[in-house]
Amino acid sequence: MSANRADNHGTEVAEGATDQQEPVESFRRRARAWLADSMPPLPEGSTNQQLSRQDESGELARRLQRTLFDGGFAGICFPLSYGGLGLSRAHQRAFTRESLPYRMPTLFNVPTLTILAATLLDFGTEEQKLRHIPAILRGDELWVQFLSEPSGGSDLAGLVTRATRDGDVFVLNGSKIWSSGAFRSDYSLCLARTDWSVPKHRGLTMFILKIHQPGVEVRQIKMVNRTAEFCQEFFDDVPVPVADVVGEINDGWTVASRLLFHERDAVGGGSSFASGAVVAAPGLGGQRSELAELARTTGQGGDPRIRQLVAEDRINDRIQVQLAERVTTGIRTGAFPPPAGALARLFAATSSERRFDIGLEITGAGIGAWMDDDARPLGEHYLQRQGNSLGGGSNEMQRNIISERVLGMPREYAADRDKPFDEVRHN
Repeated sequence: MSANRADNHGTEVAEGATDQQEPVESFRRRARAWLADSMPPLPEGSTNQQLSRQDESGELARRLQRTLFDGGFAGICFPLSYGGLGLSRAHQRAFTRESLPYRMPTLFNVPTLTILAATLLDFGTEEQKLRHIPAILRGDELWVQFLSEPSGGSDLAGLVTRATRDGDVFVLNGSKIWSSGAFRSDYSLCLARTDWSVPKHRGLTMFILKIHQPGVEVRQIKMVNRTAEFCQEFFDDVPVPVADVVGEINDGWTVASRLLFHERDAVGGGSSFASGAVVAAPGLGGQRSELAELARTTGQGGDPRIRQLVAEDRINDRIQVQLAERVTTGIRTGAFPPPAGALARLFAATSSERRFDIGLEITGAGIGAWMDDDARPLGEHYLQRQGNSLGGGSNEMQRNIISERVLGMPREYAADRDKPFDEVRHN
């Protein structure tokens, strides 16, 4: 344990600073000096997002995460008892801002730190948290979520992967899909059906599942942008210890709902557990300069319409920052219900889509073809722009959540509501 880590004796509640914590500005100065001495600078013109795609195995990200841990800057908002620093969101924001010029292990941010480690903090047993969260912060474990299924569409609660109890283990059979980075990950949170005789939401259980073991097959799926990040998994009589149940048996939907809250929070930019920025994140300075530079390099910097498009994107950025902060504060203080995270998630998705549309308008036909050393990332981003409206739940799902759970509008009709799952017709 580093001296910095041992010297922090503040509260384990990391939502706000306390008198015992190091002042944010002192922490910022110390982080600035440490980053300059310890972390590799980003190559000119590159982002952590681009470099993470090249780090297919995740080994570089693991080494960088270990460097953060040894330096006393990993898990800034995680509790002291699990290897974190127990500091506030303001400390994390200060560190992230200082880290923008450096290569960072942002591969760990989503879903490992912001979604899955956060869910373990909420529902994991003490043994589970002590076993896994320090290992995550050290860079020893990458995690992924096993939720979606090939036959389920957007109906997560309608999943058919089954876990049948046999003494001290559950035996897992079935398939999951759209699992980002499962091929390089070590563990997952896997939702499976453990009781078929009750309505679909009541017979689910969440498990910690070791990925690379007999009975688990992981297949990568090649995407239109030539990456193979998404995966499908097949489970054939995989034993899962009862000790690896997260939350209560047959109450996995409660855990999954909290996981989805953390997912919306992460995708919407509100998570306090993200460290470093994939690209220069909203509100952290310089993050939208690419479109202005693109306008200049294409000779359109003085075009009033192009300038208006660039300004629109900057405005969307500022709105996203303020919305994420307002929603996060509202949920923390009880002014908003937890499903209000869908507001930030929905705006982040639509703003991101609009940004790539603006990039297309500025670039024109040139976005559709490039040499290997040209602006390939912009074209590739446009190809996967719709993915930003699917990860963390589709835009349509976010609108349903906002209307039903935030605004209190009537729920849409569901034919299988309150019906035992073994009586529901499904593939």
